[in-house]
Amino acid sequence: MRPPPPPGRRGTRQTGQGTNAEDPAAVSRIFQVKRRPPSHPLIVHTAGAKQLDDWVQDVPQAARLLAGHFWPGPLTLILGRGQPVPLEATGGLETVAVRVPDHPVALAFLSAFGGGVTAPSANRFGSVSPTTADHVRAELGEAVDFVLDGGPCEVGVESTIVDATGEIPSILRPGGVTREDLEAVLGCPIAVRATSRVRVPGQHPTRRTAPATPSSSTPTA
Repeated sequence: MRPPPPPGRRGTRQTGQGTNAEDPAAVSRIFQVKRRPPSHPLIVHTAGAKQLDDWVQDVPQAARLLAGHFWPGPLTLILGRGQPVPLEATGGLETVAVRVPDHPVALAFLSAFGGGVTAPSANRFGSVSPTTADHVRAELGEAVDFVLDGGPCEVGVESTIVDATGEIPSILRPGGVTREDLEAVLGCPIAVRATSRVRVPGQHPTRRTAPATPSSSTPTA
């Protein structure tokens, strides 16, 4: 079976609230601004797969294959937490969620910054994710330092979250990269787990995204 083409822009485009992933105080501020429980992990966003080793440890070959094929794109990998990642960003876990977004503004920002950015949706915890820059300003106000407007917000499916800590990955949350896509790249079947010892970002029953309406927005990093 031939591996599928990279998924491109199938992933979600939501507003995002980001900060330096290496700064414990800055990461803690995200939880304070969002009123998010500190046990809910965040995703570390980077500019490319080459930065993977900067943020994680013990990267299996399967994880490298998936990162090389699907990044940038709607795939989040769970791997062992690297030394630069504070426990504040992982909800106290020794695993970390890592992703490379596919939006040009987000990638340009991350490339210029040179580091990692923790970036959940730009809303109070439990409320609907805003889809415009004006909504972000209205909800978060002066609690954020500035708003980077990256153009129209495309609302789609969330990123697929894959536990890649073992030799054979498993899906923790289905999303923009399908099970079939992953299996075609890895050349083996993978499981979709209903339960996991690993807590992952975004698994909360609250509806997270507002209805799709073309508008000016701040896409996630």
